[in-house]
Order: sequence, then structure tokens, then C-alpha cells
Amino acid sequence: MTAKFTAKGLTAIVLPLAALTGLAGAAQAEDWMPSRSIEFIAPANPGGGWDTLVRTTSRVIQSEGLADQNFAAINVPGGGGAVAWAQIANDSGNPHKLFATSPPIILVPLAGTSRYDHTHFTPIARLITDYSIVLVPADSEYQDLNDLFDAMREDPSMSVGGGSAPGSMDHISVVGVASAAGIEAQGVNYIAFSGGGEAMTNLMGGHVEAVITGAGEAAGQLGPDSDIRALGVSSPERLGGPLADIPTYQEQGIDYTFDIWRGVMGTPDMPDEAVAYYEDLFARMLETDDWQEARDQLGWIDAYQTSEEFGAFLDAQKEEFSGVLTELGLIR
Repeated sequence: MTAKFTAKGLTAIVLPLAALTGLAGAAQAEDWMPSRSIEFIAPANPGGGWDTLVRTTSRVIQSEGLADQNFAAINVPGGGGAVAWAQIANDSGNPHKLFATSPPIILVPLAGTSRYDHTHFTPIARLITDYSIVLVPADSEYQDLNDLFDAMREDPSMSVGGGSAPGSMDHISVVGVASAAGIEAQGVNYIAFSGGGEAMTNLMGGHVEAVITGAGEAAGQLGPDSDIRALGVSSPERLGGPLADIPTYQEQGIDYTFDIWRGVMGTPDMPDEAVAYYEDLFARMLETDDWQEARDQLGWIDAYQTSEEFGAFLDAQKEEFSGVLTELGLIR
């Protein structure tokens, strides 16, 4: 199953939880066990979507006693992920190093700012689907997305920040919704920061008018006494938990959705028995109460894929995103 770009936006068909599929590799997984701590890398600063995924999964694995070895969360920011990918690519065959991944592993190389793409690494498992969310300061004059876009039409210099590189996930997401609202893609003044945390800092500092980021990473910062407000979320339907009161883009008359898949990859040429071990581990993790509670609080949707399925999905995503970037005028 692949993502599809239409006039409505970029959406990924959400897959049902397929943990039982991962369990098929359990017998093979028993042939290998980690012999030391696993480096689990978030290729960005703390506070973003990769960081949230790494720390949440690491905590659940530990709290549920699913692994004998520790999963050590490590942040390697820079280049929209490119700095971390270059380091990981030079550690071929290491079965004790994983990293969180999402659309930038496709988009950043397509934009020409990384020599490494998904084909250089080992897919482990797709885990969840997240969504984009547009945030403004709590005292902002903009009450909904249409207010924001009306102001952007009047003043094209107005800036919207994001935690991914130009031409990458947050940029594509905000350009897509702005285009659906009638604003030219090239007219969106997108400011890239090295992670969602830095983007939020600049929003609160008044350096950008709005921020687009992952709904999951923003969920814990929203509430009646928060310094930020959400104008809309890119999901096809309203999310649950702390995001339940946030209207979708479509509710506001903007026919656009955007899904953010997130998963885990490993070093180049990771041994098959290590891949099987991690496949099984993450499949079992998705079945735990701790995971399901965290998932619901973050507004995530389980979308498990095995290594083989995830690899095929990534290949299809590259083809789809190539068309999206070309259509939006971001690559030629």
C-alpha cells in the first residue's frame, strides 16, 4: 500500500496493526540477542517527532521488560537528518544501532541535501501514523486557518516555521495545505529549524507567525493554560485525547490531509537475525498497555509493517514524493 497525492493532499492508507505478522519472525529472532546497549538515534534536536518516537518506544520497551539491553536515546541533529544518516551509513553491519525515520528520509535526498536515502539503510518496522498540526501563540490574532492564510495573502513575507529542512516533511505539509487554500506554493515563506523543539522556541520568541509540526510532539504542550494554540490538524477526522478539540483542515473548508508515517531503520547490511529480533520486539511492544496509553495521548495511530513490507512502502513513497515535489515546484 502506498501514499497517494491528489487534489485533497498527501495521504497514506493507514494499515491495521499487524503484530501477529511480526511474530512470525520470533523463531528466527531467538537466534540473536543484543549483547550491549542499543544506540537509538533521533536525527534531530530534542523535542521533535523523531525524538518523541525514540523516547516513547525506549521507555515502553524498558517499562514492559521487553528487552534485556537498554535502548539509549541519542540526538544527532543537523541537515534535516543528513548528519545522522551519514554517521549511521559508516557503521555498516552494526546490529546495535537503530534510528527513527519518517518522510524526510525520502524528501531530503530528493531535494539534493543528503547523499544517503532509505536504500542505504535496513528497514526494521513501520510503527505509527502521525499528523501535522499548525500552531500559533495563545494570544495570536488568528483564530483559525483561514485567518492565517488571509493574512499570508496580504503579507507574503509572513513566515511559518517547521522542524524539517526546506523541501522536507513540514515544508511539504504547509505548502500543501496553503495550496489547497489558494496560495501559490512558492509564495509560502517557510523557515526551517533543526527540529520541532527549536521551531517552537522561535514561535514563542516571535520570530515566526506560526509553526507546523507533528501533532504527537505538540500534544503535551496544548491545554487551557498553554502558551500556544492549535489552528488545525491534517487528519481526515478529529483525533482523540488532548487533541480532540482541534478542528481538521477539512472542517475549515480546506480539502487537504497529510499523514506522517514513522518507523525504525537500522545500519546498512544489518544481519537478518538482528532484523528479525527487532521486528518481533516492536510488534510485541505495540500490544502492551503502556504503549497504547502513550499512543492515544500522542494522537498516533498504529500502522505496523514488517521489514519487508516497510521496505516496499518506502520504495513506493519515493516515487509518490517525487511527483509531489515536482507538482509543487520544489524540484525539477
